[in-house]
Amino acid sequence: MPGINAKQGQDNCPDIAENLRKVQREIAKAAGDAGREADSVTLVAVGKAHAAARSRAALEAGHRVFGENRVQEAESKWPELKDAFPESQLHLIGPLQTNKVRQAMAIFDVFETVDRPKLAAALAKEMDRTGRRPDCLIQVNSGNEAQKAGIAPEAADGFIAQCVGEFELPIKGLMCIPPVNEEPSLHFALLREIARRHDLPWLSMGMSADYEIAVAFGATHVRVGTAIFGPRATH
Repeated sequence: MPGINAKQGQDNCPDIAENLRKVQREIAKAAGDAGREADSVTLVAVGKAHAAARSRAALEAGHRVFGENRVQEAESKWPELKDAFPESQLHLIGPLQTNKVRQAMAIFDVFETVDRPKLAAALAKEMDRTGRRPDCLIQVNSGNEAQKAGIAPEAADGFIAQCVGEFELPIKGLMCIPPVNEEPSLHFALLREIARRHDLPWLSMGMSADYEIAVAFGATHVRVGTAIFGPRATH
């Protein structure tokens, strides 16, 4: 079956290009207010639960860095998109089960949610097998929320050292998702401090509701879905 062509993707998604421009303008302003260059912040456009046509529309608008939460959804959308746009980059920003590591390694370019030794070991083994070494971030559960993935803040230092030393993973930085009802700046400041202790250059923090705050606290990557693609479909 032929894929959705560029014109179809754009016709179905007329607002995405403007939404991207608006978010980029706001990132640039937040960066400027913080004394930073706009290009020091990478916008990760999150396509979770959106049709492939919407990601294609963003690609046609010139955007190249995307995030997906689930391996299976990415497998259904991205092989064709990557064939059409080989310079695109895909981040895994959702939890990863160890039994999905092989599939994930085949399609993702960055893993943002390394959060336990078993997963780190599985990633290291698959990197050795394939020769691919995608950049990795450690997810910190900054609010110690029982229902949320991520290493506890008090265990982060030891886990970072283990990932770098024992597993020899290419750890570039940290990621967090603050609790919904708490001031995000407190969590962004905590993540920034942990990263500083380990000289990690990447901070993935901030989503549609708080990415401008995240930029002020040093985010190098912000993960924005709704502000670009609109509300997710409900099932």
